[in-house]
Formats: sequence, structure tokens, C-alpha cells
Amino acid sequence: MTIVRRGVCLVLSAPSGAGKTAITEALLGSEPDLRRSVSVTTRAARAGEIDGVHYHFRPLLEFDRMAAAGELLEWARVLHRDCYGTPRAPVEQALNAGTDVIFDIDWQGHQQLRAALPGDVVGVFLLPPKLAELERRLRARSGDTEAEIARRMQWARDEISHWPEYDHVVVNQNFEVAVAAVRSALHAARSATRRLIGLKQFAGKL
Repeated sequence: MTIVRRGVCLVLSAPSGAGKTAITEALLGSEPDLRRSVSVTTRAARAGEIDGVHYHFRPLLEFDRMAAAGELLEWARVLHRDCYGTPRAPVEQALNAGTDVIFDIDWQGHQQLRAALPGDVVGVFLLPPKLAELERRLRARSGDTEAEIARRMQWARDEISHWPEYDHVVVNQNFEVAVAAVRSALHAARSATRRLIGLKQFAGKL
């Protein structure tokens, strides 16, 4: 007999280049009860992106309506241009069904999500082994100018300063080890007593 449980919101935050996307994909490929949170955005779809799969693409007026109506768990305007947010309904449906949801959001989104769903959020912050390694990864993966790399490194320092706000911190020095550490945090959250809403019924039948 399986114990009925409530799902977990697993937030994975990191400075750009720290391996957040790769770890997210590794977990989604190996955890059948884990699904990705699909954000709403006001930016235009890029080549190959599918509405409802990569993002929910919405005009600004619709996004503002959703935010005003409380239909977004968290949202932000990025660089004073495009808006991004997390729809409330699909996340709550997943949690009620015992399905876990992984979020690729920054520290501000993490704070908002915790405020919106207290008790449901487990936050993991990824750190690079060294800032120099982070800069090396940024240079290797993009054709950014020196000025852009300098801006990204400053954003990374600002992001890193928020690590104390998270439940777990993982240094991504070895990819497999880092994936295992994040998976351990997820599995521990799944078995937390407060999440096992069917535990009383299960124990009563032992």
C-alpha cells in the first residue's frame, strides 16, 4: 500500500553557468514523479519553442491581469522588459495529486514562492567551485562581449549572496555528485512527516 502524500516544490537556483539547467534535466529524466514548472512570459517565442511546453506565451495585458487576479505564484519583470511568472493552478493541482514540481527561478522568485506556498517549498542553491570556474564556463558557452561577461559575473555575485535563504547548498564541482545531492534533498522532502497526508490511514492498517 502506498502512502498518500502531498507534492514538493523543488526550487533550484544558481548563478548563470553553475549547471542548473543540466541538473534539472538529469532529475527530470530519472524521477518519474517530477515535472517541470512551465512559466508564463510576455516575450515572443523563439525558434523551436512551443506554447505550453517551453513557456505559456501571453501578451502583457493578459500577464498583468493574471498577476492582479492572484493567478501567479511569483513573477518578475526581467531587465525592465519581459515578464515571467509561475501559474498557480497547475502547481497546486500537481501538489494535491502528489506530484513534485521543479522550478528554475532566482532568489526573488524563491522568496515569493515560499510566501505563496508555505511548507511546500524546498530550496536548493547551486554554487560553482570557484568564481573563476564560473567565468570559464560563461566564456566557453557564449560569444558574449567582455562587457556582457562582466555584467553576468556581477549578477552572479549578487545571486550568490542569497545562498543563506535556501534549505540546501550544493557545490557543483562534480556533476554526478551534485545531481545525487539534489536528488537526496528531494527524496528527503518527500518522506517528511508533514507531507505524508495518508500516513495516519496507512499506520492504522498495519
